[in-house]
Amino acid sequence: MFYDTTVVQFSKMLQNLSAILDKGATFAESKKIDVAVLLNSRLAPDQFHLIRQVQIACDTAKLGVARITGKTDSAPKHADDETTLADLQQRISDTVAYLASFTEADFSHAATQKITQPRWEGKYLSGYEFLIQHVIPNLYFHITTTYAILRHNGVDVGKKDYLGAMPYKV
Repeated sequence: MFYDTTVVQFSKMLQNLSAILDKGATFAESKKIDVAVLLNSRLAPDQFHLIRQVQIACDTAKLGVARITGKTDSAPKHADDETTLADLQQRISDTVAYLASFTEADFSHAATQKITQPRWEGKYLSGYEFLIQHVIPNLYFHITTTYAILRHNGVDVGKKDYLGAMPYKV
C-alpha cells in the first residue's frame, strides 16, 4: 500500500497540480495579466507565495518517498530558483519522473524505517507515522494552498481539477 499511496497517488496529485497551473496560465493570458502576478500571489502576508507552495509540494513528494525507502541520496536536488511557470512545470515533471523510478519492492521496510530530520532535535517517526502524519498532510496542504491561491485570484478551477480523473467502475 505504501507504493500506491506515495508513487501512484503523489504522481497523480502532482499532475493535477500541473493541470491547475496550466489553467492559471490560460486565465492570465485571457485577462492580459502577467502570469508572474499569480506565481507571486499568496493568501496572507505571512504565507509563502504560489511558487514556494509548488516547490514544497514537490519536495514533500520526492523527499517523503526517498526517506521512507531509505534512498535519500537518490532524491534530485533543486535550487529553489524557479521564477516562471515553465520552471515550475519542469520541477513537477522531474519529481514525477523521480517517483516513477521506484518499485513496490523499494517499500519493503518502509513502515518500520526510522525517519528523522534536523529540526526534530533527535526525535524520529516510524515510516508509517511519517507517511500518515507528516508527508501526506504536508503534500495535500501545499497543493491545496496552490489551488486556493489561484482560485482566490479568479482562476476557474474546481474540485474536479483538484481531484483529477477518477477510476470509476460501472
